[in-house]
Amino acid sequence: MPPSTYAPVAATGVFTLTAWVVALPMIGAAILLLGGKRTNAWGHLLGCLAALGSFALGAVLFFSLLGKPGDARSYDQHVYTWIPVPGFSADAGFHLDQLSMTFVLLITGVGSLIHIYSVGYMAHDDNRRKFFAYLNLFLAAMLVLVLANNYLLLYAGWEGVGLASYLLIGFWQHKPSAAVAAKKAFIVNRVGDVGLSIAVMLMYTTFGGFAFTDVFNKAPGADRDTILGIGLMLLLGACAKSAQFPLQSWLLDAMEGPTPVSALIHAATMVTAGVYLIVRSHVIFDISPNARLLVTIVGAITLMMGAIIGCAKDDIKKALAGSTMSQIGYMVLGAGLGPIGYVFAIMHLVTHGFFKAGLFLGAGSVMHGMNDDVDMRHYGALRKYMPVTYVTFGLGYLAIIGCPPFSGFWSKDKIIEAAFAQGGTSGWVLGCTALLGALITAFYMTRVMLMTFFGEKRWVEDEQGHEAHPHESPKSMTIPMILLAVGSVFAGGLFSIGSSFANWLEPVTGRAEGHSPINTTVLSVITLVAVALGVGYAWRLYGTRTRPVPALAPAGSPLTRAARRDLYGDAFNEAAFMRTGQWLTRLLVYFDLRGVDGVVNGVAAGLGGSSSRFRRLQNGFVRSYALSMFGGAALLIAALLLVKA
Repeated sequence: MPPSTYAPVAATGVFTLTAWVVALPMIGAAILLLGGKRTNAWGHLLGCLAALGSFALGAVLFFSLLGKPGDARSYDQHVYTWIPVPGFSADAGFHLDQLSMTFVLLITGVGSLIHIYSVGYMAHDDNRRKFFAYLNLFLAAMLVLVLANNYLLLYAGWEGVGLASYLLIGFWQHKPSAAVAAKKAFIVNRVGDVGLSIAVMLMYTTFGGFAFTDVFNKAPGADRDTILGIGLMLLLGACAKSAQFPLQSWLLDAMEGPTPVSALIHAATMVTAGVYLIVRSHVIFDISPNARLLVTIVGAITLMMGAIIGCAKDDIKKALAGSTMSQIGYMVLGAGLGPIGYVFAIMHLVTHGFFKAGLFLGAGSVMHGMNDDVDMRHYGALRKYMPVTYVTFGLGYLAIIGCPPFSGFWSKDKIIEAAFAQGGTSGWVLGCTALLGALITAFYMTRVMLMTFFGEKRWVEDEQGHEAHPHESPKSMTIPMILLAVGSVFAGGLFSIGSSFANWLEPVTGRAEGHSPINTTVLSVITLVAVALGVGYAWRLYGTRTRPVPALAPAGSPLTRAARRDLYGDAFNEAAFMRTGQWLTRLLVYFDLRGVDGVVNGVAAGLGGSSSRFRRLQNGFVRSYALSMFGGAALLIAALLLVKA
């Protein structure tokens, strides 16, 4: 278990370079954005160098950490006093430990490969320099998020990631679909941001500060209801960033951005932020079992939703997007299992970073050779024309379905095992859900492989009458794909040797051994049988027919229609929130026009009418005034007589 007192030491020596890990991509983004068109010729090179430089610094810090004892790898670097006002102070500082180091290597390593891939993919885009500026900004914001030593600075990085994702998803803003997708992602994430901001405010009022040292050391003595509230608000923030139920609707539409953006969002940044937030805040969730239980429920629901949606998509990128929802659901499920699952959630996050980035870059390579057509019904037989893409994509496919000895086998199976080890009825429900998710994962990913690379060619002419001429992508695109494929093959096995990855993270997250009701070997065999069934059923539907069937269920079935419409997530949001808000707005407008304006206008009309009537008394005739004076005097005398009587 982690130490009871959270006490990082001040950074010295090489660890003072931590700030530069963030600064390099931030400087790169600033130069490219402020330099304008003058940087067009070499902007993509600067963007790549900034990312690679950050990765190199991260590697130096990693090996320096390895030279320290396991329980002495926690360093804080104070950068400057961010908000110095009387009665309130917030610092900008970075925290480096095993957890943040893992994310630094993933973000900068996979991010650098995506930068290099983008050189070829965006070669003919007039705004390539701006694209690389946004990529650098994305890396910098994500690094601030995972390296911050307090929740307020983490929130700043959180918002920076939201801004960068908006800019990148809507990069081709001349397409209405891309502009709408960017706005949708931005708005849905604002809902989660409200949750995180409330959590940060609760931390300040409860613990007197935002720093991890304040929160983690004082949390055990805090009121349990307050801790539950903080945990639920943190989960709300995580649901939005990691596209988990019920805030998952933005992720599929986000595929409207350039494919390197999809790879960056799904593999190295953004959707991993929610998992990081939960695991980093494990002290909060360990104290509140109810909050942790809700985390597991959210993860279990989302892993099934994403898998079902992935079965029905003919758009190759959206099929992979559904897969990301499902795989992040596995990670959230693992994180909700507590010390049994924290390590395996992060392990699956890292292995997923390799194979999902490779799959998305492979999809981009296929699009590159198919005139940007994303419909898998128009593919087929591409293994003959794009051998490197076929092999690298295939290795990522074997990793994600959990085929041994590929990386997904080592990480996802551990989460399934940890779910069963939860014990009781909940353990059986969560374990069987995770097991069923593995079966469906094998089905939809086999479907993608068969429709894209096997069978007969099904190419069609595009809107301009041009038929696709598939060809292999340039080396700037294939080399990153090859390197990611290597990670897809070996990462999980290397992490599992001697429980090296678990031992690496244990001082930060803690670790507990679970006791599964099913023998580990037997459970692995059951999981492989489930995977084989998924592969076999997909082969029966798509590998033995000359034309692809549209989805998992028979055409026109309720399940197919629901999956093709993203399980009615958008329809629910429209009915529950958009329409409700629309009618509420109309009611408020009606109240304003008929109520508020009616009262104001009624008073004005009454005064106007009264004045016009009283004005008639001022007619200018002396006899009328004399009569009025006589009448007034008569009334006054009558009143006096009545009073005397």
